[in-house]
Amino acid sequence: MPTYAITGATGQFGRLAVAELLRRGTAPADVVALVRDPAKAADLSASGVDVREADYDRPETLEPALKGVDALLFVSGNSVGARVPQHTAVVDAAKAAGVGRIVYTSVLRAASSDLPVAPDHVATEGLLAASGIPTTVLRNGWYTENYFGLLSQAEATGSIASATRGAAVSPATRADLAAAAAAALLDESTAGRTYELAGPSFTLTELAAAFSEVLGREVVHHEVSVEELTAGLQAAGLDAGTAGFYAAVDVATAGGALEGSTADLEELLGRPATPLTDALRAARV
Repeated sequence: MPTYAITGATGQFGRLAVAELLRRGTAPADVVALVRDPAKAADLSASGVDVREADYDRPETLEPALKGVDALLFVSGNSVGARVPQHTAVVDAAKAAGVGRIVYTSVLRAASSDLPVAPDHVATEGLLAASGIPTTVLRNGWYTENYFGLLSQAEATGSIASATRGAAVSPATRADLAAAAAAALLDESTAGRTYELAGPSFTLTELAAAFSEVLGREVVHHEVSVEELTAGLQAAGLDAGTAGFYAAVDVATAGGALEGSTADLEELLGRPATPLTDALRAARV
């Protein structure tokens, strides 16, 4: 049987992907969990999953961890500014170890996106194309969970604010995107394809209405300027760099960077994407 490996297997996304592989009938012995700290994967090891140390910042750990892997789910790193050298190390190690196929988690419409995270993903897609390893590119939209912080704010204040200028966003739940990644990993025919993965679309005004429904109280959305948003984020305790990052995301959102179709996601899932209100209610449990 093929051996399937997942990087970042103790992270939120990676754990869901491992669980989905097992749910779909993959034998635990055929699943390799690649983690920075094996002690944090004791539960996976106890279930029969092969846990191996693999640290993006320690390239010497990568090639040995990838030996014997037929298909790799390469979950992108989360260190902005460090991704390109980290990802270069992973691709080099995969090539040296003889990995047969890679599934990579990129960002929605990476090549044309104004999102501040897009350049790292464009660079990685280029590395993968140059490697010669058959690759499936999963261009993931934003996680629905990214809006759960706003849900808490809405519950406390009855309002949310953005500088999205009425543009729609199309996030998907982390579980849906992880399930899609597992499906792509198991299906050799996805090699060579790029999937634009997005969930159901809504504006921030529609998000406020969904918050109202879930919370049982009126929530309103206020459109503000980028400067007002940045100042508000800093007043809430964010440092200037982080506040600027989130403001840049809203600017990109206003330009359509986070809006997409559910077609590719639902093709991989074999079912409809999780509706927004269902995700919000689950977050409240």
